[in-house]
Amino acid sequence: MTRPLIITDCDEVLLHMVAPFRHWLDETHDVHFDMHDRSFTEALRHKDSGEPLERELVWQLLVGFFDTEMHRQAPIAGAVEAMLRLSRVADIEVLTNIGERHHQQRIAQLAALGLHFPVHWNQGGKGRPLAAIVADRQPSAALFIDDLAEHHHSVATHAPGVWRLHMVGEADIAAGVPAAPYAHARIDDWAAAEAWIMQRLAQGPAPTDSVTTGAMS
Repeated sequence: MTRPLIITDCDEVLLHMVAPFRHWLDETHDVHFDMHDRSFTEALRHKDSGEPLERELVWQLLVGFFDTEMHRQAPIAGAVEAMLRLSRVADIEVLTNIGERHHQQRIAQLAALGLHFPVHWNQGGKGRPLAAIVADRQPSAALFIDDLAEHHHSVATHAPGVWRLHMVGEADIAAGVPAAPYAHARIDDWAAAEAWIMQRLAQGPAPTDSVTTGAMS
């Protein structure tokens, strides 16, 4: 049994991604990006015609952003300070779906902010890789933070004893994102989130028979 463990996503939890991606698309590619009431692929539209971008082009632009524009990503308010304080009482690892191609860039990006944590790249659901990390570390308690509801469902399925915090740190989109039904709480600011995390880690493992509602707590 080791110290508690926090496994966190990066984009929209530690760093802004949607806002700098939107600005870059507007400046460089004449593309309008509006996430309100639209899926990610429907959100990108040609400015001249208003037509959605072809799905392949959407993913090409996303990869292009991470190839050259990661320097545009600023920290979510309070994230760096909270992570550094939490690291005094818990081990922290980053589980990101950025992909292997940008893995080293993400490590360097976080290290430049003073966040010298192990970074795991991933594709698809995060439940299985998170369960593997927890099995390897054997923490006294584990807690997962992510902005996407599907990852909370995946973690609830494969690692039900892990606390799950749904956080959408980008204020421009947070109000339009429903609370994840498989998260234990939805908190979008780091001041409140840090206190909740400390309380959950002190409790030990999450109860595995709890069905969550995603409500604020």
